[in-house]
Amino acid sequence: MERNESTTTPLSPSGFVQPEPTAWQRLKRLLGPIGVVLAVCLKFFGKFKFIFLPALKFLPVILKTGGTMVIAIWVYALFWGPWFALGFVLLIFVHECGHLLAAKKLGLKVGAPVFIPFMGAIIALKDAPRNAWVEAQVGIGGPLLGTIGAACCELIYLATGNLLFQGLAYTGFFLNLFNLAPVGFLDGGRVVTALSPWLWLVGLIVILAMTIAHPNPLLILILIMSAPRIFSLFRKKSEAERRYYEVTPAQRWTMATIYFGLAALLVLGMRLSHIPRELLENP
Repeated sequence: MERNESTTTPLSPSGFVQPEPTAWQRLKRLLGPIGVVLAVCLKFFGKFKFIFLPALKFLPVILKTGGTMVIAIWVYALFWGPWFALGFVLLIFVHECGHLLAAKKLGLKVGAPVFIPFMGAIIALKDAPRNAWVEAQVGIGGPLLGTIGAACCELIYLATGNLLFQGLAYTGFFLNLFNLAPVGFLDGGRVVTALSPWLWLVGLIVILAMTIAHPNPLLILILIMSAPRIFSLFRKKSEAERRYYEVTPAQRWTMATIYFGLAALLVLGMRLSHIPRELLENP
């Protein structure tokens, strides 16, 4: 027996045949509600544009700093867990803010911090320091504020007994002390420009010894990046280069006191925040 197949055309409530909607009609139905929402948003934006327009100027900074921070936290969390990773990145951020505040105070234009996993973070100076004294002040700003950040972690540990904060404190003290090594693009390499550029050789020996004892890609990179400044010690300098390193005795003594005093304070901080191995093995 043959079966007749038929299709029915939908009817409107009045009984007339209701034609199938076209693709354009479907698109308008889809976009209609979106258009209403956009119209409301634009009206709201128009009323409060005095708030949104200044905020939009900082959008690239937020995306660059915030985005790289999130990536860094995610990478470190794979090794140390999310909470330590968060605290670690925040300590780096505090350190970089020290450089930023020092540069701003000296009238230098700087870029937003950019985080690079396993290398910390960098702030690009858009204006070159005028002399070694200015460079040293920008260089010491990071370790100074970074030390305060690590000390805050130690105070939180003393108040709560949470070993996470003691671990962060120790790590913060160590990182800031390491950054004071007088070599290359490390903070110490910038600070000693106001003391004596020949201290770069001391830093080179220290980093070289660390590299031999514990080979590490970061240490090797520091050695490579330090090469131009080390070579500059042995070539003839121009008049402008000689003037760059001219500092007053008062400036030299001031920076020496801050530099070596901060290094001693960081060593003390590491001793106080050190967690004994037996405590880690049997919490």
